[in-house]
Amino acid sequence: MKVVIVGGRSRIALLLTALLSRQGHTVVGTVRSERQGHNVVAAGGTPLVLDIETISVQALAESLSGADAVVFAAGAGYGSTTRQKEIIDRDGPILLANAAEKAAVNRYVLISSMGADYFDSGSADPFQIYLRLKSDADADLRARSLDWTIVRPSGLDDRPGSGRVRLGEGIGGGSIPRADVAALIARLLSEGIGIRHQFEVTSGAERIEDLVF
Repeated sequence: MKVVIVGGRSRIALLLTALLSRQGHTVVGTVRSERQGHNVVAAGGTPLVLDIETISVQALAESLSGADAVVFAAGAGYGSTTRQKEIIDRDGPILLANAAEKAAVNRYVLISSMGADYFDSGSADPFQIYLRLKSDADADLRARSLDWTIVRPSGLDDRPGSGRVRLGEGIGGGSIPRADVAALIARLLSEGIGIRHQFEVTSGAERIEDLVF
């Protein structure tokens, strides 16, 4: 299987790249410049230089040629402006969905955020704006006929993965290692499960390998 990860330099993306490549899959991770590609290579993937903020749907679709699945793992990040959040956190996933449809790549995993549908629409707080934009992107993907999965993690941290999680809707806060999010997505992709499911995920007691969708 060939997987293209938009936001290939993010920490979840690099962990996912390493897992999938060890399983024998081909992973391409997008980066903004040649010099950023070494992390993707070190994880076992192939870097692809493109700018999700400026690339056209047609050009992105051409970059997806031969792919079996796409993952959106990019994020504007802390300290970004509202416009940057709009371009990356909302418009980016929509752009990738449009390109995936054009390239006939049906499998799409979108990394979103816990609580994305529970935001204060009148707030100027950056996190509330972020949740609203994530919610918009999720809603767009749910309306498509792609084989989508929307993963909404709780607070992310860099603890070693436990291999155990809790899935559901409205499951509250908490935190989860990025390694466990990557392991969950690797299973979703490699086994072709979780299609047309949206769920929140945090650390828990259930083994990722035992999850039933």
